[in-house]
Amino acid sequence: MEKFGKSQPVKRVEDVRFLTGAGRYVDDIAPENALHVAVLRSPVAHGTITALDLDGARSADGVHLVLTLDDLKDAGIDTAMNATVVTNRDGSKGAAPVRTMLAGKRVRFVGEPIAVIVADTREQARDALELIELDIDDLPAKTDLGPGGQLIHDEAPENRAFDWDMGDEEATREAFETAAHTVALDVVDNRIIANSMEPRGCYAEWDGTRLHLSYGGQGVWGVKTQLSEKLGLEPENVRVTNPDVGGGFGMKAMAYPEYFAVAHAARVLGRPVRWMSDRTEAMLSDNHGRDLTSLAELAFDADLRITAYRVRTRCNLGAYNSQFGQPIQTQLFSRVLTGVYDIQTTWLQVEGYYTNTTQVDAYRGAGRPEAIYVLERVMDRAARELGVDPWELRRRNFIRPEAFPYGTATGETYDVGDFDKVLKRAAAEAEADGYGARKSADAARGLLRGQGLCYYIESILGDPSEGAKVEFCEDGTVNLYVGTQSNGQGHETVFAQFLADQTGIPADRIRVVQGDSDLIAQGGGTGGSRSVTVQTTATLATVDVMVEAFTPYLAEKMGVDEGAVVFDDETFRAPGSNLTPTMLETAEMARADGRMELLSHEARAKLPGRSYPNGAHVAEVVIDPETGETRVDRYTVVDDFGNLINPMLAEGQVHGGVVQGIGQAITEHVVHDADGQLLTATFMDYALPRAADVPMIEFSSEPVPSTANLMGMKGCGEAGTVGALAAVANAVQDALWDRGVRQADMPFTPLKVWELLRDESVAAE
Repeated sequence: MEKFGKSQPVKRVEDVRFLTGAGRYVDDIAPENALHVAVLRSPVAHGTITALDLDGARSADGVHLVLTLDDLKDAGIDTAMNATVVTNRDGSKGAAPVRTMLAGKRVRFVGEPIAVIVADTREQARDALELIELDIDDLPAKTDLGPGGQLIHDEAPENRAFDWDMGDEEATREAFETAAHTVALDVVDNRIIANSMEPRGCYAEWDGTRLHLSYGGQGVWGVKTQLSEKLGLEPENVRVTNPDVGGGFGMKAMAYPEYFAVAHAARVLGRPVRWMSDRTEAMLSDNHGRDLTSLAELAFDADLRITAYRVRTRCNLGAYNSQFGQPIQTQLFSRVLTGVYDIQTTWLQVEGYYTNTTQVDAYRGAGRPEAIYVLERVMDRAARELGVDPWELRRRNFIRPEAFPYGTATGETYDVGDFDKVLKRAAAEAEADGYGARKSADAARGLLRGQGLCYYIESILGDPSEGAKVEFCEDGTVNLYVGTQSNGQGHETVFAQFLADQTGIPADRIRVVQGDSDLIAQGGGTGGSRSVTVQTTATLATVDVMVEAFTPYLAEKMGVDEGAVVFDDETFRAPGSNLTPTMLETAEMARADGRMELLSHEARAKLPGRSYPNGAHVAEVVIDPETGETRVDRYTVVDDFGNLINPMLAEGQVHGGVVQGIGQAITEHVVHDADGQLLTATFMDYALPRAADVPMIEFSSEPVPSTANLMGMKGCGEAGTVGALAAVANAVQDALWDRGVRQADMPFTPLKVWELLRDESVAAE
């Protein structure tokens, strides 16, 4: 039996329904008789609630229920939202102030939920919101990233949530003291909003015994566990489902207060209850991403090889710890801290701070894009200050192929890699030799051209184990049950394709079943670029179970010893027998013989180690100095994803990730005013990248098969974003360098770039 997929660019089967309006998203499938929810949210960033009169809302037309924090507590609900904290440098735990599902006496960010109204229609629920009398005594809002300001939580003096580090501080200090060269750069990684195409939403049903919550998310099992624990229900009495999901990007990987409130309302009323966010509500309440500043320093010897790397970071957590917020810029950042370079002396220190803003959590890449952005920006600065070509500086410091498996200073073990081979391919594909001519041609037209390089590496994350189940149905089709959850990546295509490759079952006869805790007992969900690698490993294990189960049955049919039966080339066969049944034919035979136990097979598998996708991104930008407009003109990616199951889907993931990186670098930026009001709460103010902002993206694969899984794969879901940020930023810095601009930080909006150029021009006069 083949151990690898055929790497065919199969078209996505799910796109037919998505593009013809036949997708089944939460708001499409909510019961028609469901009641509607509207949420009263804080209009101020920080304050004490002095009055909350709900009488008018409770008596409004169509209103069935109004919930506050006290109502949830009176019902015996554990109202504390889950959050993970890290261990500080001194061994203590990071601050763990409780965030309740609804605000109590104090509000801490604009958009924080205070009360929930349930009514017959959405319009009635929203009208009732207007009848609530809410008075809040304002407190000063803290929006700056650093210590001090109005105290947000008693548990966090100076508003510092944690002080974490990794590495050897003393050895790193000594390496800097003896270095031939040192380079330092301040790096700003701006805050963004995920803005998935489908906003968050959910509905809940209660039949008197069991709760069913359906929501747009990245997996059902974590939310199922939390619903069970917090609502006091037995796990078997909670069912959670994810239907079609229109984008997640990490933002939909965790539980939110609305899910618990909707579930409780359904129990109280004995009626289905639904909620769907609108866009501004999403911008206020969805977890944001990034928002950190770092001082990055590199030490070099006389041959320009890195001897030490030091990073000191401050990250913004928002008003509370979100579910994964504290580990993002600490543990996950550190996974790829030293990138693809041979650096064994390093120290990372991270301080987290609370501000009166929306929580910050995972966004495509979750810590890995942030780490690579810092490293690749300071590598580019080092090349400029040391007078060496940025391509050569990277090449000189690469981990050599013969050094793998390579143990990093932060405890990771990179399994394989040939970074120089990938970089050479990138130079050829990007036509790097012609850059000088392109730059001169633009200069003749009064334009500035810059080229930026980023060589990234990332680690796949999440649960390393997964299960799969194959069920042969009476109609001749096959159900493949998976523990991951598609958010638009094409899982239905790639999982069916892989099972077809391994078994000969036609892909159009395979139905992928996902996102239902009643049908799939355990799963790791989707996130951390884990899905295809971990899920296909489980599928491969299940195929082995199927072959093992069918072999004795067929041996009896064929009249041969079990050891003579083999499965290869999509059929079973044995010397001396004319029977050569396929998997489907074998299942039909077993059904006819009443061998029903042979119609369902399942297995779990665990990856022996992580895989480490890596690659080179080359961006070229053109800037009009008269207007500050920055345009990404050329973009080239050469990735090492190991063996590809479906190259078309992998390229699609890269394209989407690169566009999100370009968006953060060029157009997207969250802005709060001094009072903590979100000024970018609509698409009139928050600029997602448009088609005109993105060039054709050239993608090539230069694989070095991973040794960390049987398929030789490396995850690809987040790689595009991990590499794009620094590639674009370095290109902008390159374009501005000769005009005297030495500090250029995202986002590179026309106004910002124009001001950078103007400030340097004025300074030169």
